[in-house]
Amino acid sequence: MDTAGIIPDIIDVKPKAKATITYPSGAQVDLGKELTPTQVKDEPTVVYDAEAGSLYTLLLVDPDAPSREDPKFREILHWAVINIPGSNVSQGQVIAEYIGAGPREGSGLHRYVFFVFKQNEKIVSDKFINKTTREGRVSVKVRDYITKYNFGAPVAGNFFQAKYDDYVQTLIAQVK
Repeated sequence: MDTAGIIPDIIDVKPKAKATITYPSGAQVDLGKELTPTQVKDEPTVVYDAEAGSLYTLLLVDPDAPSREDPKFREILHWAVINIPGSNVSQGQVIAEYIGAGPREGSGLHRYVFFVFKQNEKIVSDKFINKTTREGRVSVKVRDYITKYNFGAPVAGNFFQAKYDDYVQTLIAQVK
């Protein structure tokens, strides 16, 4: 994450461990490996070491919108789940439904970065952003979550890179 510029673009301290992220397509996230939007269109499985009885937050962001050279919309929130009991992501509270990678044609490679944070307490929120909504996803900052909820360094993380493929048009048509 150091060499990919994730530090300092998004966070200041690298995650303590690597999260294992597998997509239904069979694609695996591996610290910057390039994947296609088609491979990552569906919600993945995220595995990380967790302490029993603790709650966690999972965030997925794209810091490179509209492009890495001009990241004026940094960061785009692609997925957010809070109050995850241990590592059971499916039992957490989704506040932003998963949307896959959607880099625009000609915008080059985008980084898609997963972070897992240990919560100090249960987060109370009625916020919900469905997968067809862009509102509430643009210019979201991981650092703001860290400050607001007093998170420490991420306990796990991983990232992939993706550039435009034909699936992006399907995604764009679904997200308003």
